[in-house]
Amino acid sequence: MRQIVCISTSNYFPVPTRKQNVMNRLKDAEIIYIDPPVSLLAPLKDRSALERLTAYRRPGQKVRENITVYPPPPSFPFFNKYRWINRINQKRLSRYIKKLIRRHGFDKPYLWCYSPTSCDLIKHIPNRGVIYDCVDRHSAYKGMINPPVVDKMEEDLAKKANFVFCTAQGLYDTLIEYNKNIELIPNGVAYEIFSKVSQEKKKDDKPVFGFIGMLQECIDYDCIEKLAEAYPKGEIIMIGRTLPGVDISALKKYSNIKFLGLIPQVELPKYISKFDVCLNVFRQGRLSKDVSPLKLYEYLATGKPIVSTKEPLQVTDFSDVVYIAENADDFVVKCEEALNENDQEKVKKRIEYARACSWDERVKRMEELLELNRIF
Repeated sequence: MRQIVCISTSNYFPVPTRKQNVMNRLKDAEIIYIDPPVSLLAPLKDRSALERLTAYRRPGQKVRENITVYPPPPSFPFFNKYRWINRINQKRLSRYIKKLIRRHGFDKPYLWCYSPTSCDLIKHIPNRGVIYDCVDRHSAYKGMINPPVVDKMEEDLAKKANFVFCTAQGLYDTLIEYNKNIELIPNGVAYEIFSKVSQEKKKDDKPVFGFIGMLQECIDYDCIEKLAEAYPKGEIIMIGRTLPGVDISALKKYSNIKFLGLIPQVELPKYISKFDVCLNVFRQGRLSKDVSPLKLYEYLATGKPIVSTKEPLQVTDFSDVVYIAENADDFVVKCEEALNENDQEKVKKRIEYARACSWDERVKRMEELLELNRIF
């Protein structure tokens, strides 16, 4: 059985992202899943982070027969600004991971990395191979980072990796300069969950527009406002957690925008079944351009009409079944077109696209490539 240490950038709970979906589907593998560390300064911004400072002292949580999740020790802040701080953090993390490796009886596991910061970790842990799965333009995030430092860390990690996966063309174009063992594999969908929506029938007559995903800075809230103004008797449902520091107060003045917060993935089909139109809204920018939006693939699996902004660029792969808006005003126009859609062929084609993009198919391809390159 393969032994894998996944150094993730997303907590295993509560929101399933690419990391969990990939790890859950890897065959013949025992996996130690490392949640991202909390910064020692994090509780100053988010009180809920306080308990995570000492969470590493608790035993791991077995979430599947072959996957155990561990919260690591807290990290020193400013590690994305100063490389020397990252080196200290990663050496401390390596000591913690090596204890887990011994506890699980691992012998030189594979290191499956999601953050550029791991460039300073992998040399401290004997391993059979390093896989870097790049899911974002990490240096485009705002906050306490120095983009050139983050880009250099990513370059170093990509060069040391045995294989690189990436989710978007822009990321591929960057990383292929550092490693020729690379493949573009976009995000996917838990098809078995979201395809259930296509069998549902909406009973409410008023137009309902729906959004699923994190309410974060890169979302284009102007589009949502324009839509709320254009359809005062309609309803806009926003499902997802609002990230700390994101101001959505402008949206809260609209009575027809409903915020439902975080909803477990398995329960989403009954909410999406009420949508007439699914919304994919990103503000233009360096980060948004290279996003591979999970929500897009989830929407496709429902068969329902989708209206999207021009970014991320990946939406153009589905331009024959997605209504793509040029700006906020055009977003309202495209929503009206989607609302009036009466085309069963488009419905079928969306579902077909999603089936081909299922997580089962994505991970199967990943394993094939790793075996072909004699890494697995």
